[in-house]
Amino acid sequence: MRKFVMAALGGSLAGILATTQIAGPLVAQEKAKNANVYEQLDLFGDIFERIRAQYVEEVDASKLIEAAIDGMLTSLDPHSSYLSPDDAAAMRVQTRGEFGGLGIEVTQEEGFVKVVSPIDGTPADEAGIEAGDFITHVNGESVLGLTLDKAVEMMRGPVGSEIVITVVRKGEDEPFDVSIIRDTIKLTAVRSRTEGRAVVLRVTTFNEQTMPNLEAGLKEQIEAAGGMEKVDGIVLDLRNNPGGLLNQAIKVSDAFLESGEIVSTRGRNPEDGERFNATPGDLADGKPIVVLINGGSASASEIVAGALQDHRRAIVVGTKSFGKGSVQTVMQLRGDGAMRLTTARYYTPSGRSIQALGVSPDIVVEQPKKPVNPVEEPEAKSAVSRSRSEADLRGRLNNDSLTPDEIRQIEEDRAKAEKSAELRESDYQLAYAIDILKGLSALAPAK
Repeated sequence: MRKFVMAALGGSLAGILATTQIAGPLVAQEKAKNANVYEQLDLFGDIFERIRAQYVEEVDASKLIEAAIDGMLTSLDPHSSYLSPDDAAAMRVQTRGEFGGLGIEVTQEEGFVKVVSPIDGTPADEAGIEAGDFITHVNGESVLGLTLDKAVEMMRGPVGSEIVITVVRKGEDEPFDVSIIRDTIKLTAVRSRTEGRAVVLRVTTFNEQTMPNLEAGLKEQIEAAGGMEKVDGIVLDLRNNPGGLLNQAIKVSDAFLESGEIVSTRGRNPEDGERFNATPGDLADGKPIVVLINGGSASASEIVAGALQDHRRAIVVGTKSFGKGSVQTVMQLRGDGAMRLTTARYYTPSGRSIQALGVSPDIVVEQPKKPVNPVEEPEAKSAVSRSRSEADLRGRLNNDSLTPDEIRQIEEDRAKAEKSAELRESDYQLAYAIDILKGLSALAPAK
């Protein structure tokens, strides 16, 4: 027995020695790493004190620290940043759907401010700002080299005041100035209307109002049409939608999916990953859906488009989306400030990441540029309207195969078709989407 105990103790001792031999270098490496971090923090403290003591002008210590924090965060990626107490308060107001400004969602690229998308009905939208525009100057002052938050701060100002921004646009030879009057931005998250037999849901942003607005708008349009059987389908217009709240994107996707994964997120640690699945129920009652996207569709918009596309629940039409496939978490800090930190990437149900790639539409449809000389168009249209047919001829034979009610129905259908043709002049992509719904409805089996 003594030999056995001694052998057991010897084995334990050998195990301890082996563990010590393996763990020793690892502990030493970790200590060295921590020591290096503390040295760097000491260096930061030295620089901070020298700036405070020797800079040519007296500096505000709190602003200096905020700038250092912001620099640390913005060096990570374009979407991580520090939010001062004022900025954090403004962001909370924005997610509720009302704030002051120009009405553009921006990011930073090559040192300049890039417009992700203008928001419908805002001063920037009405001034003609487009997704993909680069803002190089604000009131004549260059934004090159500034952080994104600083550039945005330059664009803020009192409601009713004027700002002049210099824009570089693809296809334009020279930069040009755009004058905009700042205003209070009141976001209507979803605008609904009916075009022919298609319900159009224009989703401009994903905030706390989005899902309630969408449900109410869809219900209103279906009732006005006389029931779902009178509707060909739904156009979900996500063009120039810069995104917003992840939970709202999940709810909108879930509204049209009966089951299956909507989106998954994967962070630094595998255990932090999440999957979000659809629950039974389809607001569209199985009717066809066309999703419209373009280069201004980002983040939450891409989650919705990707989910409906992967589940073959919708046909995605338009042009490639923006390609923002990361998730930001807003963390409250002491002193009422906040930190926006990229904490995960998101993936569509098929497991694809759209980061820097975007969602590719099933059918690529470009939005034609407005004609250079619009004066010629009305003349061409009037020439068409003056064209003569058999019905204009004197002494023509009457159509004896149709009743007056049938003739009236044909004339009403023709008027709807002509209205659709007019829509192509103002919004070709939307007209194309509605035509797809018409075709799908015509091919659907009779019930």
